[in-house]
Amino acid sequence: MNPAVPPVKKYMTPTPQTIGREAPLATAKEIMTGLAIRHLPVIQGDKVVGVLSDRDIQVLEFLAQDHADALRVDDAMTRDVYVVAPETPLKDVAAAMTAGKFGSAVVVEGGKVRGIFTTIDALRALAELLDRNA
Repeated sequence: MNPAVPPVKKYMTPTPQTIGREAPLATAKEIMTGLAIRHLPVIQGDKVVGVLSDRDIQVLEFLAQDHADALRVDDAMTRDVYVVAPETPLKDVAAAMTAGKFGSAVVVEGGKVRGIFTTIDALRALAELLDRNA
Protein backbone atom coordinates (compact mmCIF):
# COMPACT_ATOMS: atom_id res chain seq x y z
CA MET A 1 0.00 0.00 0.00
CA ASN A 2 1.18 3.51 -0.79
CA PRO A 3 2.02 5.20 2.56
CA ALA A 4 0.58 8.47 1.23
CA VAL A 5 -2.82 6.78 0.92
CA PRO A 6 -4.09 5.98 4.41
CA PRO A 7 -6.10 2.84 5.13
CA VAL A 8 -9.78 3.16 5.99
CA LYS A 9 -9.06 2.08 9.58
CA LYS A 10 -7.44 5.47 10.21
CA TYR A 11 -10.76 7.26 9.74
CA MET A 12 -13.39 4.63 10.60
CA THR A 13 -15.48 4.78 13.73
CA PRO A 14 -14.04 1.83 15.68
CA THR A 15 -16.10 -0.85 17.40
CA PRO A 16 -19.47 0.46 16.33
CA GLN A 17 -22.72 -0.48 17.97
CA THR A 18 -24.38 -3.41 16.19
CA ILE A 19 -27.84 -4.92 16.37
CA GLY A 20 -29.42 -8.27 15.56
CA ARG A 21 -31.77 -8.59 12.62
CA GLU A 22 -34.68 -9.79 14.81
CA ALA A 23 -34.51 -6.81 17.19
CA PRO A 24 -37.50 -4.47 17.27
CA LEU A 25 -37.07 -1.51 14.95
CA ALA A 26 -38.00 0.76 17.87
CA THR A 27 -34.94 -0.53 19.77
CA ALA A 28 -32.68 0.28 16.83
CA LYS A 29 -34.17 3.75 16.62
CA GLU A 30 -33.56 4.32 20.35
CA ILE A 31 -29.94 3.18 20.05
CA MET A 32 -29.30 5.37 17.02
CA THR A 33 -30.94 8.41 18.61
CA GLY A 34 -29.16 7.89 21.92
CA LEU A 35 -25.73 7.56 20.29
CA ALA A 36 -26.41 10.23 17.64
CA ILE A 37 -25.52 7.82 14.81
CA ARG A 38 -27.13 7.30 11.42
CA HIS A 39 -25.92 3.79 10.51
CA LEU A 40 -26.09 0.55 12.44
CA PRO A 41 -24.48 -2.69 11.21
CA VAL A 42 -26.90 -5.61 11.47
CA ILE A 43 -25.45 -8.95 12.49
CA GLN A 44 -26.56 -12.53 12.83
CA GLY A 45 -24.06 -14.26 15.09
CA ASP A 46 -20.82 -12.57 14.04
CA LYS A 47 -21.79 -12.24 10.37
CA VAL A 48 -22.80 -8.89 8.88
CA VAL A 49 -26.16 -9.38 7.17
CA GLY A 50 -27.23 -5.80 6.66
CA VAL A 51 -26.93 -2.18 7.60
CA LEU A 52 -29.72 -0.01 8.96
CA SER A 53 -29.80 3.72 8.32
CA ASP A 54 -31.95 6.40 9.86
CA ARG A 55 -33.47 6.88 6.42
CA ASP A 56 -34.42 3.18 6.22
CA ILE A 57 -36.29 3.58 9.50
CA GLN A 58 -38.07 6.77 8.42
CA VAL A 59 -39.27 5.28 5.14
CA LEU A 60 -40.56 2.06 6.69
CA GLU A 61 -42.26 3.84 9.59
CA PHE A 62 -44.04 6.09 7.10
CA LEU A 63 -45.17 3.16 4.95
CA ALA A 64 -46.21 0.98 7.89
CA GLN A 65 -47.77 3.56 10.17
CA ASP A 66 -50.56 1.25 11.33
CA HIS A 67 -48.28 -1.54 12.51
CA ALA A 68 -44.98 0.22 13.22
CA ASP A 69 -44.76 -1.45 16.66
CA ALA A 70 -44.47 -4.89 15.03
CA LEU A 71 -41.56 -3.95 12.76
CA ARG A 72 -38.18 -5.64 13.12
CA VAL A 73 -34.73 -4.51 12.00
CA ASP A 74 -34.89 -7.18 9.28
CA ASP A 75 -37.91 -5.40 7.77
CA ALA A 76 -36.01 -2.15 7.19
CA MET A 77 -32.32 -3.01 6.80
CA THR A 78 -30.40 -2.81 3.56
CA ARG A 79 -29.05 -6.22 2.63
CA ASP A 80 -26.56 -4.96 0.05
CA VAL A 81 -23.77 -4.18 2.53
CA TYR A 82 -20.45 -2.76 1.44
CA VAL A 83 -17.84 -4.59 3.55
CA VAL A 84 -14.13 -3.74 3.58
CA ALA A 85 -11.00 -4.80 5.44
CA PRO A 86 -9.30 -2.31 7.80
CA GLU A 87 -6.27 -2.03 5.50
CA THR A 88 -8.32 -1.14 2.40
CA PRO A 89 -6.98 2.14 0.99
CA LEU A 90 -9.22 5.08 1.80
CA LYS A 91 -9.31 6.16 -1.86
CA ASP A 92 -10.66 2.73 -2.88
CA VAL A 93 -13.37 2.85 -0.22
CA ALA A 94 -14.37 6.39 -1.19
CA ALA A 95 -14.49 5.46 -4.89
CA ALA A 96 -16.63 2.38 -4.25
CA MET A 97 -18.98 4.26 -1.92
CA THR A 98 -19.42 6.93 -4.58
CA ALA A 99 -19.98 4.44 -7.40
CA GLY A 100 -22.38 2.30 -5.37
CA LYS A 101 -24.03 5.24 -3.61
CA PHE A 102 -23.33 3.59 -0.26
CA GLY A 103 -23.74 5.72 2.85
CA SER A 104 -21.38 3.51 4.79
CA ALA A 105 -18.79 0.75 4.63
CA VAL A 106 -18.71 -1.86 7.38
CA VAL A 107 -15.13 -2.68 8.33
CA VAL A 108 -14.68 -6.38 9.06
CA GLU A 109 -11.59 -8.26 10.18
CA GLY A 110 -11.44 -11.92 11.11
CA GLY A 111 -15.17 -12.20 10.47
CA LYS A 112 -16.01 -9.59 13.12
CA VAL A 113 -17.19 -6.00 12.78
CA ARG A 114 -14.27 -3.75 13.71
CA GLY A 115 -15.62 -0.41 12.56
CA ILE A 116 -17.84 1.56 10.26
CA PHE A 117 -16.83 4.24 7.77
CA THR A 118 -19.60 6.68 6.91
CA THR A 119 -19.94 9.78 4.78
CA ILE A 120 -19.31 11.83 7.94
CA ASP A 121 -16.02 9.96 8.45
CA ALA A 122 -15.20 10.64 4.79
CA LEU A 123 -15.74 14.37 5.30
CA ARG A 124 -13.54 14.29 8.40
CA ALA A 125 -10.82 12.53 6.39
CA LEU A 126 -11.16 15.05 3.57
CA ALA A 127 -10.85 17.99 5.95
CA GLU A 128 -7.75 16.48 7.57
CA LEU A 129 -6.10 15.66 4.25
CA LEU A 130 -6.85 19.11 2.83
CA ASP A 131 -5.53 20.76 5.98
CA ARG A 132 -2.35 18.68 5.76
CA ASN A 133 -1.81 19.84 2.16
CA ALA A 134 -2.67 23.50 2.79
